[in-house]
Amino acid sequence: MLSYIQVYVDQHEKPGFFILTGSQNLLLNEKVPQSLAGRVAILTLLPFSIGEAKEEGILSSNYLKAIFKGFYPRVLAKNYSPLTWYSSYIQTYVERDVRQIRNVTNLSLFQHFIELCAGRIGQLLNVSSLANDCGINTATANSWLSILQSSYIIFMLRPHHKNFSKRIVKSPKLYFYDTGLACSLLGIKSENELLKHYLRGGLFESFVISEFMKYEYNKGERPRLYFWRDNHGHEIDCIIEEGQKLTPVEIKAGKTINSSFFDELKYWNEISGIKPINNFLIYSGNENQKRSIGNVLGWQSLDKVFRKK
Repeated sequence: MLSYIQVYVDQHEKPGFFILTGSQNLLLNEKVPQSLAGRVAILTLLPFSIGEAKEEGILSSNYLKAIFKGFYPRVLAKNYSPLTWYSSYIQTYVERDVRQIRNVTNLSLFQHFIELCAGRIGQLLNVSSLANDCGINTATANSWLSILQSSYIIFMLRPHHKNFSKRIVKSPKLYFYDTGLACSLLGIKSENELLKHYLRGGLFESFVISEFMKYEYNKGERPRLYFWRDNHGHEIDCIIEEGQKLTPVEIKAGKTINSSFFDELKYWNEISGIKPINNFLIYSGNENQKRSIGNVLGWQSLDKVFRKK
């Protein structure tokens, strides 16, 4: 099909005549011989963003419910049950998409692998540990991680390259594009159960950073998002790189602002020499504040990080 499209595009000047959609990055599939290089624009359309949900009046005012339900259109707009929809989605994804992308023979083991990934959300990726827990070798684990990334289930947040004369970690952190899917994989059955879950902080962090990814992709740009951590345990959850400008973002799942929430931002300002005017703290409350140490945003206003100008 792609070879036919290439010939047609070369013979006719009709930009946008063909629109191809799919649940995986088709043009990166190693089985596709034709890349259509120079003839195609690739748009990454992730699940709904907070901004889109607000515009349609379908965003929950409860952040726990928003995380639990996720932002896939069927669940959010059609009000399908997250418990049944995500379970079916995972099953059809494994049986259909995975077989198309790569020849995975043990599908039940692959599904267990996805569940293990969900249990590591927001954590530094240790491929050897992940492979051992799943009973596979590291080569297979890396291959399966590649499948999950190419089909937009997970993404890796890389460490920022500037070390400010400090030794920094080199492993990426693992996140899910949609927290509703992650909650399903973790066996979380309600927002009340999520409140007490040990991964609530990691899920909230994934929720916020995936929104940053959506914002960049929806503009047609490649996200330049990172995290920063040195070998003493100091960490900034997200660094947004815009040319030479760096914007640090701390993410806290608490609903009440605590002065300790700003400790890592203060430390980062000291060693980087960057002024705190562009610091951001995002928390699960609703009140926005402007402080001397930076800007505080409730979870529903996190897009203001990009609209600060």
